Amino acid sequence: MRKTLLCVVFFLTACAPQGLNVTPPAKNLQPYQTITPSATAPQPEGLVVSFQTPLPSPTPFTYTIQSGDTLSQIAEKYNISLDALLAANPNIDPNAMPVGKTLLIPSNPQNATGESTPTPAPAPVQQIECYPTIDRGLWCFALIHNDSNDFMENITAQVTLVSNGQTIASQTALLPLNILPPNASLPLTTYFAPDVPLDAKPQVQILTGIRLLVSDERYLPAAIQNTLVQVDWSGLSAQVSGQVFLPADSKPAKIIWAAATAYDETGRVVGVRRWESNAGLQPGGSLPFAFMISSLAGRIERVDFAVEARP
Repeated sequence: MRKTLLCVVFFLTACAPQGLNVTPPAKNLQPYQTITPSATAPQPEGLVVSFQTPLPSPTPFTYTIQSGDTLSQIAEKYNISLDALLAANPNIDPNAMPVGKTLLIPSNPQNATGESTPTPAPAPVQQIECYPTIDRGLWCFALIHNDSNDFMENITAQVTLVSNGQTIASQTALLPLNILPPNASLPLTTYFAPDVPLDAKPQVQILTGIRLLVSDERYLPAAIQNTLVQVDWSGLSAQVSGQVFLPADSKPAKIIWAAATAYDETGRVVGVRRWESNAGLQPGGSLPFAFMISSLAGRIERVDFAVEARP
């Protein structure tokens, strides 16, 4: 099993960082009393477990065909029969798999239309936090943890806002990466455009989450090294840098993503940012990265990193 290292390093400095701007800037944000789970609670307030009534308008579960995929491998990956997969995708020729084409993944052989979402692999939600912007938009984070020894892929959640007992908006939250490493956490993120009522409360339901097969070759064993985090004097932004390293026995990487998650002193997620590169990386080599991450509410106390590399 390939392992992607998750590194956590932070330093405090008195120097204002120079670098990339992020949107929205910290000055356009205001503090907000959010739903924060207690340390002893079995699950955070606002979490809708799978056996309860589904939230409105669940997103159909789909898969995008990658180079080298076969229908039998995809059927095995999602634990469905090949006949059920073929029935859900009658326009797909098994002998000529079109890269980039979207497949519908049926939840069971009796429902080959792909209308409902399969039960996701278990991955606990650790916290749910929402922060309004000054123009009354709303950022929502659902921190999810992979407590298994396998990589997980395609984790999504439905975030529904409720005000005065009424549903006012619902949309899908995504991870900054396609994968979540073993024993690691990343936030599912979504943004609601203005005007969001100040009393709106989030409800979160996990929609999808698939454990990767040991033989899956779509992701490479990249690692993040030599990380540095320089927090601005205000605590509301940080300049981060480091290197992505690829082992000598790996295949070359064409696409590299690095994700940074910012936390405040209480452990709440207050910001997330993804860095992307199509420059490529050869086995045994390293690729530097540097970018800025901003806080949506409160001082940044630490930053976690995760990486994804694809051939």
